[in-house]
Amino acid sequence: MKRFKQNLDGDHLSTHLDLDTRNALRDPDRKSGLSSMKVMGIFVAGLIVFSVLFSVNVVLRDPPSDAVFETSKARVLEVEHRKDSEDQFSESLDVPKDKLLRGLLTDGFDEGSCVSRYQSASYRKELPYRPSSYLISKLRSYEALHKRCGPYTESYNKTLEQLKSGYHTSSLDCNYVVWISFSGLGNRILTLASAFLYAVLTNRVLLVDPGVDMVDLFCEPFPEVSWFLPMDFPLKNQFDSLDQKSPHCYGKMLKKNSNFTNSDGSVMPSFVYLHLAHDYDDQDKLFFCSQDQTFLQKIPWLIMKTDNYFVPSLFLVPSFERELNNLFPRKETAFHFLGRYLFHPTNVVWGLITRYYKAYLEKADERIGIQIRVFDTGTGPFQHVFDQILACAVKENLLPEINRQDFIVSPLGTPKSKAVLMTSLSTGYFEKLRDMYWEHPTVTGEVIGIYQPSHEEYQQTEKLMHNRKAWTEMYLLSLTDVLVTSSWSTFGYVAQSLGGLTPWILYKPENRTAPDPPCQRAMSMEPCFHAPPFYDCKAKTGVDTGKLVPHVRHCEDMSWGLKLVDS
Repeated sequence: MKRFKQNLDGDHLSTHLDLDTRNALRDPDRKSGLSSMKVMGIFVAGLIVFSVLFSVNVVLRDPPSDAVFETSKARVLEVEHRKDSEDQFSESLDVPKDKLLRGLLTDGFDEGSCVSRYQSASYRKELPYRPSSYLISKLRSYEALHKRCGPYTESYNKTLEQLKSGYHTSSLDCNYVVWISFSGLGNRILTLASAFLYAVLTNRVLLVDPGVDMVDLFCEPFPEVSWFLPMDFPLKNQFDSLDQKSPHCYGKMLKKNSNFTNSDGSVMPSFVYLHLAHDYDDQDKLFFCSQDQTFLQKIPWLIMKTDNYFVPSLFLVPSFERELNNLFPRKETAFHFLGRYLFHPTNVVWGLITRYYKAYLEKADERIGIQIRVFDTGTGPFQHVFDQILACAVKENLLPEINRQDFIVSPLGTPKSKAVLMTSLSTGYFEKLRDMYWEHPTVTGEVIGIYQPSHEEYQQTEKLMHNRKAWTEMYLLSLTDVLVTSSWSTFGYVAQSLGGLTPWILYKPENRTAPDPPCQRAMSMEPCFHAPPFYDCKAKTGVDTGKLVPHVRHCEDMSWGLKLVDS
């Protein structure tokens, strides 16, 4: 209709011109006006012709490069790929050159089924840490073992028959450690890494109780054969009732001085329950003694329940010492490599991560993570906690001070932008910090953006969406450049270790007063083992296990805890 209207207008104009021409012939006084219009028309036409000729000359002399055509072609192909692909993420990022993380990961997975596995490297700065060749070799060996002995394989079915019988009567090709899904998400991630390392050290296959949400949160880390425990596993209905009073609990069996055999001495129990939770007792803690490990090697099925990151104490077991030194020449990289190998967000979680990162964090010159966990009772936010967070960030030059006198501060050159990612169950601290940097300019002229993905108000361990958000926020924190964490928080431990970040740790406030100094730089990026044993297995006496070797020290945030450091 628009084109049709233009044509009508054009015809109408032509009619007027013809009339003007005829009138000019009849009226000589109008002739001069017509001549002026003709001159102007000729001048405009000349400019148009000159412009066209000039453009043709430039194009012929300097035609578009092949790169332009290739770029256009690539964009067309990309659009077609977006229309046809079932993978909602594959177009958003090119797969990084080092998608295998210097050999830590193995190739051959279907990339669309778990996009994060190979794309996550594109969101991180390349770290100076390199996995040892021994660790890489050991992981490939474990993958072969898992493929041979995983769920529903011939070896698995054979071992399962002995488990059902209740007794272990002959040696088997495959032994197992079953990890029970227990506690909050941060604890589960740390304990699952611990259980996997124990499986590698003892040549066992790790099988994971899926619980209520593990399948929804984490991709399969091993090729071809699942790490999830089958739903028809015969002991599964006993998991909730297993505790220190259970007949198969290792600690209780030791208390009864059981020799773990039948009356004729010919058989062993088909499984042993390992209670390694925070409330475990002295007998349970003998798990960390070499002589007890020698016995446990004979048991085909170990069922483990723990809420502790117990890796530091594995480094104190003499029979594991040499192997661990070969696996991790740099001790503080233990969880970093285990976590990057095992924990890949599922596509639904990866979508939450990447959308938020691109919207709020990607374009900043620097990303700062602040993880807040408050253990005080009562309704927050608490002013002393906010004061402590701000004091730490400003004192350590993570955030600039504000200028309360001037309305505008003009920086020299382009102002630097900083994106602050805050995680907390409450919005109070986020709102205070956001308003402060909105209402006042910074003394440096830097532009500060404050962001918080969620505010769940209280921990909801069994809720699926709550745990999706928790996993998303841990991962987003691990993508920051610098990190501030709260004392005692496994949420923060996961973020710092996955990201290879040595955090500033906020001291735990006492008497609702902000500590001075407010925070301390951690000795390493490793998590803290909150409930380690203090026992010398050889001397059979108590000992300070934080002073036995240089690479196992007491934690900064928990004086009795243990963590791995590098001398």
